[in-house]
Amino acid sequence: MANKFFKKKVHSKQDDQLFRELCRNIGSERVKRDGASQLLYSRDGSAFPGGIPGIVCFPETTQHVVDCIKAANRHDRSFVPRGAGTGLAGGAVPCDAPLVISTTKMNSILEVNYEKQFAWVEPGVVNLDLTKSLSEFGFHFAPDPSSQQSCTIGGNVANNSGGPHCLAYGVTNAHVLAVEVVLPDGTLVQLGDIDGHMSGYDLRGVFVGGEGTLGIATRIAVKLTPNPPTICTLLLDFMDVADAAKTVSAIIAAGIVPAAMEMMDKRIVKVVEEFVKVGYPTDAAAVLIIEIDGLSDGVRLETEQIKKISLDCGARSVRVASSDIEREKIWKGRKSAFGAVAQVQPGYYLHDTVIPRTKLVEVLEEVYEIANRYELIVMNVFHAGDGNLHPLLLFDPQEPGVMDRVLLAGEEIVQVSLDAGGVLSGEHGIGLEKKRFMENFFSKEDLAAQKLVKDAFDPDGRANPFKVLPSGASCSEVNHLSQLPDGAWV
Repeated sequence: MANKFFKKKVHSKQDDQLFRELCRNIGSERVKRDGASQLLYSRDGSAFPGGIPGIVCFPETTQHVVDCIKAANRHDRSFVPRGAGTGLAGGAVPCDAPLVISTTKMNSILEVNYEKQFAWVEPGVVNLDLTKSLSEFGFHFAPDPSSQQSCTIGGNVANNSGGPHCLAYGVTNAHVLAVEVVLPDGTLVQLGDIDGHMSGYDLRGVFVGGEGTLGIATRIAVKLTPNPPTICTLLLDFMDVADAAKTVSAIIAAGIVPAAMEMMDKRIVKVVEEFVKVGYPTDAAAVLIIEIDGLSDGVRLETEQIKKISLDCGARSVRVASSDIEREKIWKGRKSAFGAVAQVQPGYYLHDTVIPRTKLVEVLEEVYEIANRYELIVMNVFHAGDGNLHPLLLFDPQEPGVMDRVLLAGEEIVQVSLDAGGVLSGEHGIGLEKKRFMENFFSKEDLAAQKLVKDAFDPDGRANPFKVLPSGASCSEVNHLSQLPDGAWV
């Protein structure tokens, strides 16, 4: 379905010159500016209905990326790096007709060293494809976002992605040893080192999570995580959300750090069970999915401890997966949650603030109150172990005025999270969506320091402009969401 809010840009003489230069340098088959390509690359997986891309490029080598960026510089054009477009914060939405540089064709696993437990991969390698390629050798790539089947390693690096198992294993930054980067001036550098012998500042750590505002990754050295010898997955259900939250805190307080600890509330449990039929108890107020892994004796001991703690905290039942098939079914429900909500409403708006675990019940109650006040349906599915909330505000985009209510509710949820001592994002990034909240969380001195880092990498401001930091200006086509027309969610 065409996006009626997408405005086709009229090609200028400068566009024609840039187009011809790119065709010469990287091949005409890798350069597009037709209406279909511009429409497709006008948006990402976020709520933003679309900006206006300029020329769209599909480099296949590091040199192609260098050529694209140098051409953009020569023609005074900004550029936007793009992976699979699964981001939810508007990080890949193009503003002011930039050059869009899609790295999805750079999808090779270049080197795997099982002895030293690392691999060099290109940014377009799909997250789950990497893990599948490693599985027969007893390894996997630990970050596992819900978009694992489609998101790319380059996108994971850009957003410092997490996933259910980041509780024990950490987010992407903990699994990247080095990154080959084309800086915004076209210079090629390597940040970090596979042997960990780099001296000086950790610029690798600065780049990971930079959301494409510091350059474009062209090769990434990732850590390989050995598959655990034993895995146990538990499904706990509760008749009171407060008891589920209390269980999460009690397990951590007991010194147990599960590989994953996910919570789903009553509404999302019912919708997911109707969608995939994995055996969730639909009358429960909340369910917890807890996974522990490691040596068999340790897993057995922690399983018994968790069962006792959860029952003491009010769990109605504790189900232990008896096979890999049952374990996969339990996780299939969690991974299907965002798709399942389409049974209720065709649109959803999702935040990913992080709050202290001790404030979980308090904040959830406020989230429900906010949704009720704005006459919206809210469903909660989130990484309970580290307090990473994912409230889904469901709505029909064709309903007049609904976007105003959705956005106001979303803003209140973010502010409630900050007031509870939380932070803006756990894994989705800031992008366009949350940059207006940056001044609510960071001091002027903090923001000035971050701007200095941005300027050091990108003094001309060409890399993914209008993202992350407050800029005093807005993307001309993708401004504050509340300024979009009703029904702009398409």
